[in-house]
Order: sequence, then structure tokens, then C-alpha cells
Amino acid sequence: MKVLPRLALLIERLESESHLIPNHRKELLQSLAAHLEGQGSCRLIFICTHNSRRSHLAMIWAAVGASFYGLPQVATFSGGTEITAMNPRIAYALKQAGFEVDLSSESHAQNNPTYLVTYREDRAPLHCFSKKYNHPDNPKDDFAAIMVCSSADRDCPLVPGASYRLALPYEDPKVADGLPAEVQTYQSRLEEIGREILFVFKLAAEGKY
Repeated sequence: MKVLPRLALLIERLESESHLIPNHRKELLQSLAAHLEGQGSCRLIFICTHNSRRSHLAMIWAAVGASFYGLPQVATFSGGTEITAMNPRIAYALKQAGFEVDLSSESHAQNNPTYLVTYREDRAPLHCFSKKYNHPDNPKDDFAAIMVCSSADRDCPLVPGASYRLALPYEDPKVADGLPAEVQTYQSRLEEIGREILFVFKLAAEGKY
């Protein structure tokens, strides 16, 4: 695949680390893989409270997975229950991982900028900014709602329009903001989410779930 060179190296490593995924998480991931494989087309919205950290990472990795494993029927989105901003620490972690990240010249607002995230040279960048899950850019019905934080899962027991819902929570890297472990915590969360999302797409592509 034509993913960016440093990103390709990371993907290769994360693929080899599926043994690090706990069994109870693999069961959740296998159910998502079965949903992906069984759809003619599939739209995924990754949802967390602020659409600032985890939901962006999951959406971006899902776009990578769909491209890398040849599942063009999958489209990926993100949203929150509130509007804040994509955290710049996420942009930094993505750059460190091998993505290209730039600020859009047509940014929505200074306090909620749009980041352009590129994972392969022959694809348009992903436009990442904070928005509610029902934003006009997102599908309104027949989509899969993947809840990547426990508070969003609790606050939205029913996501209007979703035909499939899965709670797949991750710890918020925000816990390390301003601490010595900040950079490592964000990188670890990026890799954890990448490892699991790539696992899903590989299973779906191979029909093994």
C-alpha cells in the first residue's frame, strides 16, 4: 500500500503486536470486524465526549485500516456529545507516528481549528476538527456508532440513526497533560488504538473473526 514510509513501519510493528490485545478486547473487536465484513457499505462514527482526542485517533486509524486492507466500502467519521477542539497534542502524536499534519488555511475558527491529516500521498487529507456526532458532515442514519469513551457511552445509550452500536472505551490520554509522561502517554494511546483498529480491519479483510 502507498502509506507514508514512516507510517508503514509503524503499521508493520502494530500488526505484529496483536498478542498484546487482551482477550476481552479481542471479543469486542471481532464483533466489529464481523459487522464490517457483512456490509455492502459501512459508515463508522467514532464518538467521545469532546471529539478532541480518542475519537480522532480511532477515526484516522480506521481510515488507514480501510485503505491498507482494501475495504473501500468503509467510510470513517468522528464526533462528540460536545464541541471543543482537536487537541494539539494529538496532532503532535500523529506527526511523531509518521502522519503528515497541517492546519487548514480555511480553518473553522481559531479556537476549533481544522487539522489536515495525510496518511498516503495519493489520497486527500482527512479534515479533523471538533464537532457533534450529528454534524452535517456525518451520516444521519444506517451507521455504526463506536463509543470510545465511557462517559459518551453512558450519556448516549441510544445514538439516533445508528444501526449498530459498540462500546470500545479507551483511557483518556488527557490524564498526563502537563506531566513528564505526557508525550509517551499520547504515543502509547495512539499505538493502542492503532493496534486494535488495524486488528479489526485485518480480520474483516480476511474473513477471520
